[in-house]
Amino acid sequence: MAWIALVLAGLFEIGWPVGLKMAQSPATRWPGIAMAIGFMAVSGSLLWIAQRQIPIGTAYAVWTGIGAAGTFLVGVMIYGDPTSLARYAGVALIIAGVVTLKLAH
Repeated sequence: MAWIALVLAGLFEIGWPVGLKMAQSPATRWPGIAMAIGFMAVSGSLLWIAQRQIPIGTAYAVWTGIGAAGTFLVGVMIYGDPTSLARYAGVALIIAGVVTLKLAH
């Protein structure tokens, strides 16, 4: 159950930078801010639940790894962020690190 909460926390972690990106536009400023705050609250709460059974270092690394990789992909797919083989390799290394932490737990 803790690992499910942690994965969900990481997925919700993607939402707050997207909300902050939305807040850059005057037309979606307040909905973006509200979205960011909501996703932060849910993500943080799920991380708190996960840390009851998962060591803090592992939980935090997995949480930020999912959030970083997911936010990168959203940026590329929705916002047209630049891509390169090296950037994809970097994200692959983040994902490999997260998987390694899970397997070593």
